[in-house]
Amino acid sequence: LDGGNPLPRALPSCHTQLFIVARLDTMVKVTSIEQALKGTLSKGKTAPKKASKTPSFYPADDAKFPLKRAAVVKNQTKLRASITPGTILILLAGHFKGKRVIFLRQLDSGLLLVCGPYGVNGVPVKRVNQCYVIATSTKIDVAGVDTKKFDDKYFKKPSKDRSKKSETDFFEEKTEKKELPASYVADNKALDAAIAPKVAAVPHLAGFMATKFTLKSGDRPHEMKF
Repeated sequence: LDGGNPLPRALPSCHTQLFIVARLDTMVKVTSIEQALKGTLSKGKTAPKKASKTPSFYPADDAKFPLKRAAVVKNQTKLRASITPGTILILLAGHFKGKRVIFLRQLDSGLLLVCGPYGVNGVPVKRVNQCYVIATSTKIDVAGVDTKKFDDKYFKKPSKDRSKKSETDFFEEKTEKKELPASYVADNKALDAAIAPKVAAVPHLAGFMATKFTLKSGDRPHEMKF
């Protein structure tokens, strides 16, 4: 009996007794303040660190890192079988849309080098994409025409002045009419002189080249033979 209480005190169960014994075995006597602060459990071991909290701030921009890209091999565009040197082409887009031109050769960029010639229909030597032309069955001999001078660098435009301008310079700037370089005009005249005899050798070809290609209502281009 305990304290005059007629009822005996309830004894802990066997599971509780085992838990108490296990806790006593793992308990370590703290001998210093540093040990207490570190939460030492046993000699040579410290309490496990708590996992870091989720950061409350995230950067607004994604971290930039270089992407791995496969090496790009630039091969020349395959030329259509219907387009050969001397073939008369019809332009389908651009300033000279509907004009007929003479195909000279394919450049390294895959573009087509063509000319009117300028003395016949006003089309100078220029580059066009083959997807914007129609190849006709008419063809002339352009063997012996020198076109080595005309490459992709020849048609490259000079870089523009992109420096920042003040407000006064912006309003005082005058737009002047751009003139073609003298070398470009001379090269066109030399090319016309080489091609003009070949065009004149074919009857009615000069008039055919000067005529603009058009379609009327009721025409069926998909059934035409060019």
